[in-house]
Amino acid sequence: MKKIRAINLLASSLLALIGVFGLAAATQAQTRSEIVVTLPFDFVASNTTLPAGKYALRPVSDDPADGLFLSNYEHHASVIVHPIETEEASSNKPNVGFQRVGGELFLNRIQTTDTIYNLPVSRAQVMRAATQPPQGSGSPASGNSGSN
Repeated sequence: MKKIRAINLLASSLLALIGVFGLAAATQAQTRSEIVVTLPFDFVASNTTLPAGKYALRPVSDDPADGLFLSNYEHHASVIVHPIETEEASSNKPNVGFQRVGGELFLNRIQTTDTIYNLPVSRAQVMRAATQPPQGSGSPASGNSGSN
C-alpha cells in the first residue's frame, strides 16, 4: 500500500515538474520579438494569396529553419512560410521583399532583427502569374516594418 502511494506521489511530482517546464517554455515563446508590417497590396506567400493589411510575423520556433508564422487578425488570414535558406542579418532593420511576376507580388524575403529568411516562389505560380496582366503600377514592390 505504501509503495502505491509513493508511486502516486512520484507521478504527481513528475507531472507538476513537467507543467512548470511547459509554462516556462510558453513564457519564453511569448517574449520572442514579433515584427508588424503593414502591406498596402495583396500578395502571395506559401502558395496562398493574402489580402492587404497589417501582419504580425513571428518565428515558429527557436530554429529559423522552421519558418515564420504570418497572421492578419483583421482578415483572419494566416500562413506559415518555410525558408529555402536563412542567414544572419547584418543590420537591425526588419523589412520584407517581393518578386513581381505578371499581376502578382510574391513574398520572397523577410528580414527580422537577427535573421534573413529567403523564401521559395512556386514555379507553377510564377508561370500562371506571368500570363496575367500587371496590376496598377502604383503598388510598391517592397514594404518596411516596425518592431514591437
